[in-house]
Amino acid sequence: MKKESLRQTIRQGFSGLFHICAQELKAVFKDQGVLIFFLLVPLAYPLVYAFIYTNEMVREVPVAVIDHSNTALSREFIRSIDASADVHIQSHCADLEEGKTLLKETKVYGLVYIPESFSKDIASGKQTTVSVYCDMSGMLYYKALVLASTNASLTLNKQIQIKRLGNTTERQDEVSTAPIEYEDISLFNPQDGFASFLLPAVLMLIIQQTLLLGVGLSAGTARENNRFRDLVPISRQYQGTIRIVGGKALAYFLVYAIVTAYILCLVPKMFSLVQIAQPSTLLAFAVPYVLACIFFAMTCSIFIHHRESCMMIYVFTSVPLLFISGISWPGAAVPAFWKGFSYLFPSTFGINGFVRINNMGATLPEVLFEYKALWIQTLVYFFTTCLVYRRQIILSRQHALERLRMCKLRKLASKTSHEL
Repeated sequence: MKKESLRQTIRQGFSGLFHICAQELKAVFKDQGVLIFFLLVPLAYPLVYAFIYTNEMVREVPVAVIDHSNTALSREFIRSIDASADVHIQSHCADLEEGKTLLKETKVYGLVYIPESFSKDIASGKQTTVSVYCDMSGMLYYKALVLASTNASLTLNKQIQIKRLGNTTERQDEVSTAPIEYEDISLFNPQDGFASFLLPAVLMLIIQQTLLLGVGLSAGTARENNRFRDLVPISRQYQGTIRIVGGKALAYFLVYAIVTAYILCLVPKMFSLVQIAQPSTLLAFAVPYVLACIFFAMTCSIFIHHRESCMMIYVFTSVPLLFISGISWPGAAVPAFWKGFSYLFPSTFGINGFVRINNMGATLPEVLFEYKALWIQTLVYFFTTCLVYRRQIILSRQHALERLRMCKLRKLASKTSHEL
């Protein structure tokens, strides 16, 4: 009898779990708002980002030149800058004030100032200075202009050294101008591209943020449709905490298994981004990340009482989370408090682990810290989700009992008045 009872309990538990899963899937596909966050945004947002940054690098940045030297050597220096792929000499200005005006009007994004003593200093063996001014509203403009001007100055320096050496062989010139030969290799980002650097982090953040918004919107809808603004309805299937949490989480996991495969595998392939991850390693890492995001979103959904609330609470967090993850801003420069605060979010470990796996070819043991942290978060947020939903079940029962008692009181009062 006990075995039969246990089997029946387990059967009812699984039946309730799959019923809740089916109901949640129906709710997802019937609600246009949730559908937008669960499908449309994850499908379209990565494409928008990828198309914006598809060129990877900023080329031909318009620059103005103020050449007060106006000599053959200064013109050669200017031609060397203009010959680079990064910078285009847009105009020549008479003075700095004219150049500043062009900067304010955004007709150019940088200025190169060559002093009057440029050629005279070089001819007399003195060091000269070329000033570079840049619009710092875009860091890539600064990078392009500094690289172009630095390379031009290095090339000119070599030519000046060779002239001063006199009659020497080509090999002697090479050794004299570059005693230590160096080779510049960009590891894991051969194009020095912005998309290859930023997109992997953004892709992981999209998974977390869309889950937060979608689950929050679903919770707000459930409360609005409930008479007592309860998250959990009164129903025979909605009785056990584990079955409710498990059923909802299973529904979200089924949706995001497909979404995650699209975001992490298909999008980088479509835009020829760096992708050297081992499929088994990526799969093993993605599972705890998606689970941690699901339970984190379900825990946070307790704060959502209206459909619109999740937009106001969660949307603004995307940019700060990207910064404190240690990708777009060096992790070593993040203050200790914010570094500790970032550990509350699955995106911190997910972004760092995914970048190392996907862009650097790391194996699972090499991202063990992030991998363990995601499983710990999965367990912790599963526990907090259970606490949250247990509390909601108790509140739903209290409200149901209160409603039943009020109905009985009304019936008794109606019966008493009828007898009188």
